[in-house]
Amino acid sequence: MTYAGSATLTISELREFASFTSCEQRYIRRGLDVGLGRQDAFKLWARDSGEAASIRRQYAAYQDLRGLRAMRPDEVGFDDLDVFMGKLVRMAAFDLAQEKLSSFSAFRFLYERLLGAWVRPWLPGAFCGAAALPQIRPDRRKTLLHSISEAAATAPGWSEREPSFYPEFIEKEAA
Repeated sequence: MTYAGSATLTISELREFASFTSCEQRYIRRGLDVGLGRQDAFKLWARDSGEAASIRRQYAAYQDLRGLRAMRPDEVGFDDLDVFMGKLVRMAAFDLAQEKLSSFSAFRFLYERLLGAWVRPWLPGAFCGAAALPQIRPDRRKTLLHSISEAAATAPGWSEREPSFYPEFIEKEAA
């Protein structure tokens, strides 16, 4: 029964990932390679010097990931909230400014994998805070902020189940 439940949840994650645009899928896979240190992101993802520069900036933006994973602030108190949310919003703003993620769902999918299931309660605030910053073009701000549902923004609780599907680079075969 447990295996069947896990398989069902993994299939749900696969379906959710498949619902994202190809641009979002590519950025999520690249972000996981950068943030989790899975592969050489430059080798896999840089198609030109512009992308290489973007990946270099992403490595810099993700430098606080290890510290964020260790912080895990209390959901009731306010100790270290400014440090945690400041770093999380800065990293989220970088990702949203790249204009590759166009919805809260894609953002959440990436960040649950970068940081873990425990971060779910913090993601709506980080997303809305980052999406509302002046670094995000006004038309993008509108699109991003409209992508978060009332249910996601006001959820009374979040699952503690860790993600099981971590999408990876798939090399196209020569035809």
